[in-house]
Amino acid sequence: MKGNVKLIDALNALLADELTAINQYIVHAEMCSDWGYKKLHEHFEKRSIQEMKHAEKLIERILFLEGIPKVDTLNKIHIGSDVAKQLEYDRQAEEGAIKAYNEAIALAGELKDHATRDFLQEILNDEDEHMDSIEELQDQIEQMTLPMFLTTQV
Repeated sequence: MKGNVKLIDALNALLADELTAINQYIVHAEMCSDWGYKKLHEHFEKRSIQEMKHAEKLIERILFLEGIPKVDTLNKIHIGSDVAKQLEYDRQAEEGAIKAYNEAIALAGELKDHATRDFLQEILNDEDEHMDSIEELQDQIEQMTLPMFLTTQV
């Protein structure tokens, strides 16, 4: 099925966001592993895998629309030097992803591509959950202090 070029470009931009997030999360996961924070390692690793699944779905949809997935583009990756910075950079990335998914959903609706719109809505729901999870961890840090929080992540 031949898709709209503007929508395929939007899907490729989302793909770049997801590929960037995969890299950022996996580096954060391995840093936390190196620091001995097993729970945070698992948290970031799980998130990276979820973003990989999003990238895979985007690639599938781009191909279905007869586009060419652009996997050679990454956005700037922000690596936090400590856990608090990691979570803040991840929150910013998720905030950007949520905005981009909302814009792509609106575009798909305007183009009357409801299947793509619904597909994007599913990923947006995951991104909302990611944001909620990050904010929950940030709230815990604020309430417990960072040192106390980190003792719960070993």
